[in-house]
Formats: sequence, C-alpha cells, structure tokens
Amino acid sequence: MTTYTLPTFLDWLAEQRSRGLVHYDDRQQVWQVLGHPEVSAVLSDPALFSSDLSSVMPAQDEYLLFQKGNFVRMDPPRHRKLRGLVSQVFTPRMVAGLEPRIAAITTELLDATGGSGRLDLIEALAYPLPVIVIAELLGIPAADRPIFRRWADVLFDQADVDPSDPVLEAGRATMNRVAPTIREMNSYLLDHIRSRRAAPGDDLTSRLLAAEVDGEHLDDQEIVGFVGLLLLAGHITTTATLGNTVLSLDEHPGAAAEVRADPGLLPGAIEEGIRCRTPFPRLARRATIATRVGTTMVPSGAILQLWVTAANRDSRVFEHPDRFDIHRSPNPHLSFGHGIHFCLGAPLARLEARVALRILLDRYRDIAVAEPIEERNPWIMVSINRLPLEVRAA
Repeated sequence: MTTYTLPTFLDWLAEQRSRGLVHYDDRQQVWQVLGHPEVSAVLSDPALFSSDLSSVMPAQDEYLLFQKGNFVRMDPPRHRKLRGLVSQVFTPRMVAGLEPRIAAITTELLDATGGSGRLDLIEALAYPLPVIVIAELLGIPAADRPIFRRWADVLFDQADVDPSDPVLEAGRATMNRVAPTIREMNSYLLDHIRSRRAAPGDDLTSRLLAAEVDGEHLDDQEIVGFVGLLLLAGHITTTATLGNTVLSLDEHPGAAAEVRADPGLLPGAIEEGIRCRTPFPRLARRATIATRVGTTMVPSGAILQLWVTAANRDSRVFEHPDRFDIHRSPNPHLSFGHGIHFCLGAPLARLEARVALRILLDRYRDIAVAEPIEERNPWIMVSINRLPLEVRAA
C-alpha cells in the first residue's frame, strides 16, 4: 500500500485529471470530479446533487443518532431549517466578539512554552487554541480536550486508505471501525446536553436548546449532531489552517518576509495556505437524476467524489496554480465549500488563524520548521500532527 505524502497525492490527482475533469473510475466505482467550475456547479445545486448518502451506506444506530442534527449531510428543506437554527446563535457579531479571548488564549499558551528554543506548534498552540475556544462557546469543559483529540484522530487520521479500493466499500469498513468512537462521542454529548437542559447557561448549547425551528424546539438527540459537528469541525479546521500556513511560509521565506514587513498581508497568506493545502480534500454527492456535469453525463444515483484539492489548483481559474502567492486576488478557493453547505465556522477559523499568527510573528523574530514533521494522510485530511519549530524571541 502506498504511503501518501502531499506531493504523491497531488501526482495521483494529476493522473486522475488527465483521464478527464469528470470521469468514471472503475476501481473506486465513483465519478471523479476534478475541475473548479464542475465542483462549484455540483455544490451549487442541492436539488440535482444530494448530500444525503444514507441510501448507499448501511444503517447503524450510532450514525443515525449523530446524523439527526448533522445538517452537513442534509438537503433542503430540512437543511435550511436546521442550519438556520445554528445561524441564530452562531452569528458574525458573536464570532467577531471572540477576538480578545482568542488573543488572550494564544498569549497564555505561548507564555507556557518559555522564550527562545524549540516548540511543537500543534501541541503548543494549533490544537489547544481552537479547542479551548469552541469548548468554552459550547459550555463543554476545555480540560476534556485530550478526549476530543482522540475522537478527531480516529475519525480523520486514517492511515490505511487506498485509492485502489471501491469508495463505498471503504466507507462501510470505516463506519464499522469508528462506530465505537461515535458511540462514545454521542454518549458524552448527550450527557452534556441533558445537563444544560436541566441547568441552562450562557453558552451555545443552552441557546440551541432554547431556539425554535418553525415554532418547534429540537430534542436532545437532534442537538447531538449540532454540538458534535461544531465541536469537531470547530477545532480541526483551525488546527490544520495554522499548521499548513506556518509550513507554507517556512517553505517560501520571501513570502514570510513580506508578511513580517506588512501584517496586512497575513489574511492573503492564510487564504493561499488554505488553497494550496486544502484541509478537507474531497466531498461527496449523489446525483438525484441523470444529469450533466461539465460536458459529461452522469446517471441517476451516481456517487460523485468532488476533489476540492484538484479544483483549487485548476489552471482555468488560478494562474500558476501550484505557486504559493500571498498576493493572489481574487482567490475563489473552495476549501470551505460552496453554496448552501459553505462552512458555517469559516469566519471563526479565519479569525483564530489571523489572531494567532499575528501574535506568533510579533513574539518571535525567527521561526524555522525543524524535523521531524508528521503529516496526516492527505487522502483524508491535509493537516499536520507534529510541527517542531525553532523560535527566537523578538
């Protein structure tokens, strides 16, 4: 079995692209979609391309419970109702108001590492920062973050994925493997939700319990998927973004020098890091009728594997797509999705990355990546598990 690194993974995608921007893959038994306009079109049309794959996956009690409130896997009109509920409490104003707290947590975490020397960016900052922020928002004990990391590692750090395996067959095997973790997560979250129902506080979980959808409250089981999605997606995306951006700047010292000289370039550097090292490389959809994707007809019921990583390097949209360019504008990457399922937490991930990286650059005049780096399997997630840094205080 091939051990994938990001370069070998990109080579595999290039080989797939040479077979057509939309084509059927006999080995994986899915339709591969690799172009930016094609992926965008699929994500923009939930009527033709469903996010609900339950009809092609086995029913499991653990997943059924988690999926009740997981609006990422829902289609309209249910999706609109449930996402609207989260939007009532997860507002732009609320996110913007977190900046002082994000800065304080970042400073506290970096203070704990001492001054100059070596630190692991992931252990010291990129993992604990977003977990503390989202746990505090949800009213969940941040001290339980080792538990949350174990869940994320089981779900998003699968080393045995092979592109020669049929996708649905591999998906069923993965479901069986992670079912105990899903069961543990559901139990933990249900206990938390019930405690908040009994004694509401000033947190997102309590507000979700109080919110209404068409005049109805959600039950505890429905809120499990909400809270679980916010907890997991609310930290792993930022962890990936921080690690990927620091690694990209280390690989491009000219860009790093520009950002140090002009911190106003930092948002552009973050966006380019997200484009070049797309955290979630692929999405899946099911065609509800026979329809055209690009110039290719796909049959009703077809499973489409949307390669966001490939779309983000489409030369029809991005000039010099393999170049890390912090001045790229516009930068219409699809790393946070597109259409009705655009990532609800994208503003929070961007804010956390911007605040944390600004403080990191202010605190250390020299930041250099050391060895060994440990990366996740990019087939599942483009992220870093271990990123040692040599730093020198300013």
